[in-house]
Amino acid sequence: MLAHPGRQDTTARMNDIKGREQFRPIAPMVRVERAAEVFDGVLPSPYMLFVHDVRPDWRERVPAVVHVDGTARVQTVDPATEPLVAAMLAEFDRLTGIPVVVNTSLNTAGRPMVDTPREAMEVFGSAPVDLLAIGPFAVHRRRR
Repeated sequence: MLAHPGRQDTTARMNDIKGREQFRPIAPMVRVERAAEVFDGVLPSPYMLFVHDVRPDWRERVPAVVHVDGTARVQTVDPATEPLVAAMLAEFDRLTGIPVVVNTSLNTAGRPMVDTPREAMEVFGSAPVDLLAIGPFAVHRRRR
């Protein structure tokens, strides 16, 4: 699940959708070449194995991914190996001025991570997710 890191309520909303406790943090995803601007720590970090300090000038810009101690568990994205995700991050940065997107597993409480398009549609149908992207397709909720 992806979300805007600059909104204070993003963490609570993501934890509500996933059926998790509110203290559970969510993680940032960033293109590898932009990571050092926002985070201080071991880079690259493609597998979210390390905790990084969020640079002080970014903490208020990406509050959803900042843990109570000022850190985040970062996932870096290399455009050479993940061109579609890297392109999404670059476009989000162009639109918002923020090179970071919230990234958490696509699953809900008590269920394994989504592995197929059918499972993704089941999560979309049962959780208040705004949009589901599968390949070139986007499924939106009807606005009321």
